[in-house]
Amino acid sequence: MRIPRIHVPQPLAPGVEVELPPQAGEHVARVLRLEAGHPLRLFHGDGSEYAAELASLARRRVTARVLEAVPAPDRESRLSITLGQGIARGEKMDWILQKATELGVARVVPLITGRTEVKLDAERAGRRMAHWQAVLASACEQCGRNRLPALDPPTRLVDWAGELASSPAPGLRLILDPKGSRRVRDLAPASAITLAIGPEGGLSEQDRSILQQAGFDGLAVGPRILRTETAGLAAIAALQACHGDM
Repeated sequence: MRIPRIHVPQPLAPGVEVELPPQAGEHVARVLRLEAGHPLRLFHGDGSEYAAELASLARRRVTARVLEAVPAPDRESRLSITLGQGIARGEKMDWILQKATELGVARVVPLITGRTEVKLDAERAGRRMAHWQAVLASACEQCGRNRLPALDPPTRLVDWAGELASSPAPGLRLILDPKGSRRVRDLAPASAITLAIGPEGGLSEQDRSILQQAGFDGLAVGPRILRTETAGLAAIAALQACHGDM
């Protein structure tokens, strides 16, 4: 029997009845055509997982009853990767967030760079954040993670770099660059890595200078120029293979 895994934004506890997010409720009721009493696995994103069952399936409201906490495998990587991703257009950004989650990234910072083409006012940024959070949750449902990657609000690259420059936090700081002097296999073991990736047009020379002043080094994962939706994912996979849990 297939037991769907569903992320629920509110805290969970045995005996509580919770409303499923609209998209998840639509999926279990209209697509899977499940009935009341069908088992579920719910998680809030804090590392815990709960056995539950469908309680009610109204037209616009699907609820589940939490039964008990169950042992949850720890699928988090020992290598904490922060992805500073230049905001990409449309579905490219969704793809990056989805696959970065599957590859075990710990934090994502959407960056507004010198060549970012996506324009976000406060209202659009709020909608994008809600959408991206849903993408992360869906990716965790699929890949078995019980902790959602942290998602920062869209941030200007210069502000992000300034915060990092003033922080003596340990770990490596890397910019993906075909001409970079560093290679994944040659990196010293680290527990944390911050990786900066440009948008469709890449990072400008000014962006690179700002990041270098914040302690970033160039990292090459091959001589070819990768698209923004490929670059970060290729680097994360290589870093996980050499220094993480792959």
